[in-house]
This record gives sequence, C-alpha cells and structure tokens, in this order.
Amino acid sequence: MKTDVEIKEDVLDELAWQPNINETEIGVIVEDGIVTLSGVVNSYAKKIAAEKAVKSVMGVKAIAGDIEVKYGDEFKKTDKEIAKAVVDAIEWNSAVPEKDITIKVEDGWVYLSGEVKWEYQKNAAKRAVQNLLGVRNVSNNIKIKQSVKPVEVKDKIKRAFERAAELDANNITVIADGHTVTLSGKVHSLKEKEDAETAAYKAPGVYHVENNLRVDYSAEYA
Repeated sequence: MKTDVEIKEDVLDELAWQPNINETEIGVIVEDGIVTLSGVVNSYAKKIAAEKAVKSVMGVKAIAGDIEVKYGDEFKKTDKEIAKAVVDAIEWNSAVPEKDITIKVEDGWVYLSGEVKWEYQKNAAKRAVQNLLGVRNVSNNIKIKQSVKPVEVKDKIKRAFERAAELDANNITVIADGHTVTLSGKVHSLKEKEDAETAAYKAPGVYHVENNLRVDYSAEYA
C-alpha cells in the first residue's frame, strides 16, 4: 500500500503531466489517502481537469477540492453575460432537453435545476457550461425522473459491471429499493468507484445511487 508521501509524489507528477494544468498553481496535501487540492486557477475547466487527473492516481481514496477560480479583469463577465452564454450552450447541445432545465447565475456560479429522464442528460448539461468563460463553479441540482419502472434493475447493473473491463463485478454488491440503488463492496481506485456509479445510473428507473463502495489497495485485493 502506498504511503501518503508516495501518493503526493504521484499526484504532483500527474498534474505536471497534464498539458492544460500549471502544477505550480496547485497545492497538494495528502492524509490517509485523502487528497486536498488548493490554489488559484484562471478557469473552472482547469479546476475540473486537476481534480480529474488526481482521481486517476492509484492510492487516492477521496478528493477535497479547495481550488479557487479567479479570472483576470480582461476575462471577467457579468452574470447576465454568463447566463446568456449558458442558455445558448444548453440550447446548442442536442443531448440536453433545454425546456426542462432552469438556470440561475450568481457571482459567476451557475446553478442548474429541473428534471430530466436520464443521468447522461444531467451530466451533459454540466459539461456544456463548465468551460464557458466567466464560470467559477457549477452546481448541478438537476433531478432524474423516469417514467419507466425499475425492471430487474439489479441484474441489469451487474451485467453492465461485467461488461466493463475495469470493474470487478464479483466485488460489488447491488441492492435495488424502488428507484434507489445502493452499491457496496470494494474497487481498485476512485475512478472505478465513479465508473460503477455512472453504470448504475444508466439502468432504467434509477433516480438515485448510494455509492458506498470502498477504495481498497490491499495486496490481497490486487
């Protein structure tokens, strides 16, 4: 099992490896496998890229993202300008049912709400706006509402895990209760934990996923 010092070195190396990230702008603290990122970057896209890069590092159990986004004066946008750009971006994205999305912008923070039928639509809405100039953060409060009743949800999710090369279905327990699915067991990395949750959300009728998967790097599991 990696020590916190080894994890920190790998995190710093991964950040330095990313072409769109200046690793000197980001502070890294590791304690018991939990990585805290700090610092200031000039775009929300860079913040997201840094967090994504860290999730791929072996040994990382969780991330606390304290990176702040600050735009220079030449790139500042008013909330009205940001809101217009957000509306346009969502309208142009064919994966997002724009009539079902409500948008609010306050001090550069974009708040998305409403109801959609699929998790990919909720994620697509966030991706459509998170790289827009002036956006400091995105709160994705869109809810998932399916008209389809859950049918063999557990089996569908388990089969999805079996098809995924990076997920070991034998180490993941799935419990379906109405529209809620609870995942428990062990995975190899934080990325696998998120992949399992994404796969579970794709099952018809799933509104909410309780992701209790534990990241385990023990030699017995490896």
